[in-house]
Amino acid sequence: MAGPLFHYYRSLADTCGNEGEDGFLSLKHGRDMASGVAYGIGAGALWGLVFLAPELVRDFSPLQLAIGRYLAYGVFSLAVIAPRWRDIVRRLTRTQWLVLLWLAFCGNTLYYVLLAAAVRNGGIAMTSLVIGFLPVAVTLIGSRDHGAIPLRQLAPSLLLSAAGALCIGWRALGVPAQGEAVRGAIGLVCASGALACWTSYAVVNARWLTRMDPAVVRDWNPLTGVVTGAQALLLIPLSLLLDTTLHPSAAWIRFSAVSAGVALIASMVGNVLWNRMSRLLPLTLAGQMILFETVFALLYGFLWERRLPVPLEAAAFVLLIASVVSCVAVHRQPAHA
Repeated sequence: MAGPLFHYYRSLADTCGNEGEDGFLSLKHGRDMASGVAYGIGAGALWGLVFLAPELVRDFSPLQLAIGRYLAYGVFSLAVIAPRWRDIVRRLTRTQWLVLLWLAFCGNTLYYVLLAAAVRNGGIAMTSLVIGFLPVAVTLIGSRDHGAIPLRQLAPSLLLSAAGALCIGWRALGVPAQGEAVRGAIGLVCASGALACWTSYAVVNARWLTRMDPAVVRDWNPLTGVVTGAQALLLIPLSLLLDTTLHPSAAWIRFSAVSAGVALIASMVGNVLWNRMSRLLPLTLAGQMILFETVFALLYGFLWERRLPVPLEAAAFVLLIASVVSCVAVHRQPAHA
């Protein structure tokens, strides 16, 4: 099974290096935008599964979850680029290595620790709420780029996005997870930290992907995985110091399976889809694609809890979808002056 998955991953990664010398595809052709949106939906569908991981292995700490996932991510990534390691290293600059270190820590390790802690303390719905503000933050930053869609044209989409997130938040904060207000507050703080981390990751990663040589872009995700895996190794002593719980063999098997699954599905394939999208769409539209992670996280959460959404959650779902549709419609209009 791993063979076909890696072959599929390589075919996706290879396409990331074929967009032209400037490394960025314009939105002059509707096909480019449609492809970018499709990649964004695919990435969101795979990333949404990450929200279920803490629920599947509740006996393990958020730090252990991050270490397990990113060790597996590092191993898979190294397997992909090992045959070409020397050539890849020769092409990378010192600045690019520093960017990789930052992206690996901020967008992967720290983000996932905070996300797992938020889900554990505040629940999936509340965490989805805060992460739901990612498109607003990224779009606001992207609107300052040269030639970007004016913010006034993006206002309806941003308002719909914020309204959807607030609908989820009103319910999540009104009914704290398991009736514990303190745990709910801790979850909110952790989710806010995760929001800041991933906003930084999304902006920095997108801008570097559009300025680098296509040959480097092709291996950007597995390189990020190798660096993240190395960082995870350094965190093992800290994890052993903070948590001395003895887990049975069955729990470790389950933990390993969940870690490998999340690494392969979300970090390997999901990240490739996201990087592909980042080279096709400007930040003002790419930011809205993050909403699909929230949408799918909500869907998976409802399935996990075996319930239908309450009216506020249903309204949030509709508002988030309307936000994306509105943003796509603005970008499909003739280029502005």
